[in-house]
Amino acid sequence: MSLKLLQKTVGPWPMNTYVIICEESKSSAIIDPGADAKDILAMTEGTRVSKILLTHAHRDHVGALAEIKQTTKAPIFLHPDEKEMFNVRFDVSLRGGDTLKVGNHRVHTFHTPGHTPGMICFDIGDSRIIVGDTLFVNGPGATKTPRDFAITMRTMTNIVFKWPDDTEFFPGHGPSGKIGDERSAFEAFVKSGWAKDLCGDVTWM
Repeated sequence: MSLKLLQKTVGPWPMNTYVIICEESKSSAIIDPGADAKDILAMTEGTRVSKILLTHAHRDHVGALAEIKQTTKAPIFLHPDEKEMFNVRFDVSLRGGDTLKVGNHRVHTFHTPGHTPGMICFDIGDSRIIVGDTLFVNGPGATKTPRDFAITMRTMTNIVFKWPDDTEFFPGHGPSGKIGDERSAFEAFVKSGWAKDLCGDVTWM
């Protein structure tokens, strides 16, 4: 049996919060508690929240973090580069290549810098990856500087578009997508090149 994946759109931006549940052990993890703590906690009803996982520490992804932490007492997992930039407290450091347990299942991590320096993606199995603001349908997460965009493109080339075509990605905003559906546009973007000063909201088309 696979991890059950629940998603709820929260907050004014809006932002996707995810809950993953091991139905055999009734253990769960909350990913990116951005807002509306009561609604997020309702998704975990009947389970024990064992972890709070953060893809990154932008305000729209951590707005309900304090209340969720206080209620569940679960440890917060975050890449340490995010604390240095955003000063969000956490309990356990995340790195790319880590393996976490949620009940009887394993969740694998990828470090995907660009949008932020410590961005983490969570591979929850069955070709499903929660990507935060690493990637959206039609383009990558926004960047503030050309250097950040260059880092994003290295992440796309060396990590994200190495995933199989049937990989479904679940972003921090908007609908989910499949790597195979994005690949041709991404490859065309790379082939055509881009201006050295490019950054901000970029699309493949």
